[in-house]
Amino acid sequence: MIKNKVNIYFKKIDYWRWFGFVLAVIGAYILGNAEVKTQWLGWIICSISCLIWIIMGFKDRDIPRTLMEVMYFVIGVRAIINWINFS
Repeated sequence: MIKNKVNIYFKKIDYWRWFGFVLAVIGAYILGNAEVKTQWLGWIICSISCLIWIIMGFKDRDIPRTLMEVMYFVIGVRAIINWINFS
């Protein structure tokens, strides 16, 4: 009984991983368009993806991956602030 609950819990985590991956692809696609008007949206989507991966890395106790995602998250927030101030 407990093993089934654990398996269900980890399957829910896998959905978050796929959601984070899809967000990263969408964000990278928007950033790749090189249109100044939409870059802020790409950075927001990529930052949300990084936040999901920070949580997953923390749950997996994967410190190097978590730190890498924290770095990208901070850079993403900085980029969002720059793009909003630029507009």
